[in-house]
Amino acid sequence: MPKTNEKQAGLEDEMGQDRRSVLKAGAGVVAASFLTSNTAAVAEARAGAGPYEAKAYGASSSTEPLKAVQIERRPLGSNDVLLDIQYCGVCHSDIHTVRGEWGPANYPCVPGHEIIGRVRAIGSQVTKFKVGDIGGVGCMVNSCRTCEHCEEDLEQYCQKGATFTYDTPDPTSKAGFTQGGYSDKIVVTEHFVIRIPPGVNLAATAPLLCAGVTTFSPMQYWKLGRGQRVGIIGLGGLGHVAVKLAAAHNAHVTVFTTSPGKLADAKRLGASEAVLSTDANAMKQLASQFDLLISTVPEAYHMEPFTELLKLDGTLVNVGAMAPLENINGLKLALGRRSIAGSIIGGIAETQEVIDFCTARNITADIEMIEPSEINKAFDRVVNKDVRYRFVIDMGAKA
Repeated sequence: MPKTNEKQAGLEDEMGQDRRSVLKAGAGVVAASFLTSNTAAVAEARAGAGPYEAKAYGASSSTEPLKAVQIERRPLGSNDVLLDIQYCGVCHSDIHTVRGEWGPANYPCVPGHEIIGRVRAIGSQVTKFKVGDIGGVGCMVNSCRTCEHCEEDLEQYCQKGATFTYDTPDPTSKAGFTQGGYSDKIVVTEHFVIRIPPGVNLAATAPLLCAGVTTFSPMQYWKLGRGQRVGIIGLGGLGHVAVKLAAAHNAHVTVFTTSPGKLADAKRLGASEAVLSTDANAMKQLASQFDLLISTVPEAYHMEPFTELLKLDGTLVNVGAMAPLENINGLKLALGRRSIAGSIIGGIAETQEVIDFCTARNITADIEMIEPSEINKAFDRVVNKDVRYRFVIDMGAKA
């Protein structure tokens, strides 16, 4: 399968139209409706411009449990949206960050980047939302918007550095750094708020803002399609969504897991087959058969057995482990002209695209709802692989 493609802004969607144009057109429809029929809402929205005190759940150090904390959200700017947060997914990245596993974090660290909430107020220049709409916030809340990558809708690769939803320096924040969605409200620039279509299961849609786009993006870039063979390595928060998305691309999907108890689940989620990656014979029988492998495992592991599963010109894309990878045999890569690549989340246009893609196909995450008081227990259960498959915090529940 091809290893390069045109600029993603020029890819054709299923309707044969430029997807960026479609997204802009959709925003225009919302804007026109808003401007003609919601003048009163605008006036109401501009009142009480903040700053806003927010209840949140954060850790004061890498060794402390999360607890209730008070934080301040910035005043509402002309291009900002204030969301009352209803749901926030729990990503393994939250745990890595809070516990200092990716390096020192800023404390109090309030994680969370799978956010869905109701628009409570908007700035005077906002056109994409009106008060009462439902919006989502994923892994980014700002970028330079002017560099080559941002202009190509690849804000996650911003050449000046994207501002991630938590634990990133932010001069607009009283804390000096971003604080995420384990909170009751957030202020975000309109461009970085995703439109959530009406009628969806809001809690089960929240994980798509990270787990969804993280696994969708490589499928789009490497042009996964009908009849191709794709392997999903790991069946957890990312992996279970990846299976659903790959099946929706009409690919032949194989799940690789170390957990015997997940084999049946893999097929329920849409996989054609499921394999224990610890079974050397089963792995040997699948040598040189895969166009694409997507590794969702959140920790470094021995990848070499998987590279041998790739066809000539096949690619293994790592979206999970953010630590040094282990034991890659260069000769085996060279003999098959195989590639190992990385990918991180997706741009804002692509995040909107995956939400719309999933809405059209009734794809949501398999979730377990928790209350804020259960966050620390949930962290431990994620580490112990004891969740099927994504925790979502009901931020409206009593702490």
